[in-house]
Amino acid sequence: MSRRQREQRAYVATMAGGTAALVTVVGAVLAIIGVIGWTIPILAAIVAVVCWFLFRRTVGR
Repeated sequence: MSRRQREQRAYVATMAGGTAALVTVVGAVLAIIGVIGWTIPILAAIVAVVCWFLFRRTVGR
């Protein structure tokens, strides 16, 4: 895999993970208030963790 491809993969993992983390936090606040259930925040947290692992594997740390 070229450096450019690794860079793109890391960028996509960062953007997706950051968005999923934001959805997790906002969803958790809304779930605590009682507006929505816990399904969306939990799924978003799982996606964020998967993206974090993909990022770590891509950059080799």
